[in-house]
Amino acid sequence: MSQTLAPAVTDGGRSLPRSRRLLRAVAVVACLPYLALKTVWVAGGQIGIPAGSPLLDHPTGMAVANVLTILMDGAVIVLALLLTRPWGRAVPAWLLAVPMWVATGLLAPIMAGYPLQLLVRAFGGGAAGTSGGDGEPFLHEWVFAVVYTGFIVQGLALGALFVLYARERWGRLWRGPVGDLPAGVTGRSQRAVAVAAAAFALFPLTLRTVWACGGTTGLNEGVVADRGSDFHVLESLYVVYLLAAVAGALVLAFRRLPALPVRVPLALAGIGSGAVACWGGWMTAAALLSGGDPADHPTALMLLTYAGQMIVGLLVATVGARFLAARSAGAAGRPVT
Repeated sequence: MSQTLAPAVTDGGRSLPRSRRLLRAVAVVACLPYLALKTVWVAGGQIGIPAGSPLLDHPTGMAVANVLTILMDGAVIVLALLLTRPWGRAVPAWLLAVPMWVATGLLAPIMAGYPLQLLVRAFGGGAAGTSGGDGEPFLHEWVFAVVYTGFIVQGLALGALFVLYARERWGRLWRGPVGDLPAGVTGRSQRAVAVAAAAFALFPLTLRTVWACGGTTGLNEGVVADRGSDFHVLESLYVVYLLAAVAGALVLAFRRLPALPVRVPLALAGIGSGAVACWGGWMTAAALLSGGDPADHPTALMLLTYAGQMIVGLLVATVGARFLAARSAGAAGRPVT
């Protein structure tokens, strides 16, 4: 299988399978609506932004945020090219892994959350929380549909391209069950980091669970007033991602569940850590830059929750990175440290 696929990424792009060319095109095209919308906003347009939206209260901050998100979505196009062009095989592993980890972390909650939100709404859930409330519309509803649908398509196409690329370049690193891992792949330091991640996860996990179940402990007045089914879906997903990240790290570090394929805890650790770290960082940045009504300012407990998520995500990512580095060194015949 690997012998037949290898020319697809080494022969100047001419022998790239049609399926990969299609996935690349889909990833690029899916970025265009978001990039076009953001470019219009940077240029001063207000398409999709209703009168009275809080976005209009801070034009400078909005412009900076829009430029940043244009660059972030543009990075998806770069990644799609990197994963399908010959020069992509020469890119150092970390230079690909880090942006893919960030992209996965930012896209995964949207890919799972938006369809679940629509499903819950279809069964009578309230949509409050996605548009800034009835009194202060945030964006027109069609913007969320266009943008989130684009994100989902981007995530699916980019994820498929990365799986194919990673299987060819690094597939040997996650072959076999957990029980067959060499003793030197995990050590005392990795186990300590995994335990630390589990300990740090208790605080954000507890608060996210409380919020998902309807509690208001630590929430500001604006969030409390604007909660709806969408809010509870997202909080529930943060709980899931925190649990997935910690579970993946603990299984890798302690080599539990010996019959489980290695790729399962590695995927849980990678996706879970990216989701909690990247969204924790995004919400922290948004909170620190927020202005306007004091009722909308994040509370200390909210900020601590976001910070806790970032710490958990980074610790779990460290476990995963050390695991892959150790397996890579072992496969190359180098001493594992």
